[in-house]
Amino acid sequence: MVHRLFAKRLLSPEDLKPSRGDWEVIGAFNPGAAMVGDEIVLLVRVAEQPCERRPGYTGLPRWDSKRGPMVEWVKDEALETIDPRMVRRREDGLLRLTFLSHLRVIRSRDGRTIDNAEGTRFEPRTSWEEFGVEDPRITRIGDTFYITYVAVSRHGAATALASSKDFKTFRRHGILFPPDNKDVVLFPERIDGAYVALHRPISAAPFSRPEIWLARSPDLLHWGQHEPLLCLAANWESDRIGAGPPPIRTPRGWLEIYHGSQRSAIPGQVGAYSAGALLLDLENPARVVGRTTDAVLVPEAPYDQHGFVPNVLFPTGMVRRDDRVALYYGAADTFTAVVELSCEEILSSLTLTPE
Repeated sequence: MVHRLFAKRLLSPEDLKPSRGDWEVIGAFNPGAAMVGDEIVLLVRVAEQPCERRPGYTGLPRWDSKRGPMVEWVKDEALETIDPRMVRRREDGLLRLTFLSHLRVIRSRDGRTIDNAEGTRFEPRTSWEEFGVEDPRITRIGDTFYITYVAVSRHGAATALASSKDFKTFRRHGILFPPDNKDVVLFPERIDGAYVALHRPISAAPFSRPEIWLARSPDLLHWGQHEPLLCLAANWESDRIGAGPPPIRTPRGWLEIYHGSQRSAIPGQVGAYSAGALLLDLENPARVVGRTTDAVLVPEAPYDQHGFVPNVLFPTGMVRRDDRVALYYGAADTFTAVVELSCEEILSSLTLTPE
């Protein structure tokens, strides 16, 4: 593992006001991160649910285009619990989330403390965001910040694109990758004339183990030239893998911190999420230069191990300052945390791939 030079929990659910007086915040996690002028902006996923409890019923929140956030109350006997995050309807086998997420702008001057936790909200708006907007990643290209995020609805989990120049107003660009596809991150510059993205298609038919794929685009909206990039290989990533923050350029290649989860032997329990490192060729990012065989970060802090979903370290934002990188992540699907690492130490931990 890589040595933690600095580590801190930055945000807890109780630090944020709910969207409505009769709702409560149960998670402030999985933040996108970007350096904007002399401050760091975090775009944090805020998960909420109604405060009300009805014996024998479960409240299933969703966004209604006319009424805003609302709750459907369903008898417990009609539902099957999958894990702490979702239930399955017995009548048709379809899944529903037990909370509704939006994104909120959080500002920090030093990247280690929060200065303003009540910034602009990016809330569900469209039919394909009915069950929430989640897990943003931020990439600066030119003078614009592009945000890829997960749009969840009755159609599945798709990846959509938004953009902003100031994180006060946002422009939606629609769905980039249809369901089910998550963990989409954009490279911060064109490569050989094309925009490049990492993505994670999710197949219901297990013909292969989970993989990270690469795609290219002429305009950030139309994507093609898809090809598999990375497959899970170690026990710590035995259940799934996916991109973390957008990759950063180093002299040796594109450095990507990705997540993996370990398959749990206990039904209904989510396996531990950890982080690994990946190095891609600068000119041909489809070529893996090196990767870590072991996780570089595991859930070891108390806030990583205890929360809504225990033992989760889910990296989603990264800001580089000299040789240090500040990695922002979701801890236990509850908190936002930061850990600072040596970029050189991360690169030294890689096992190089033969030419």
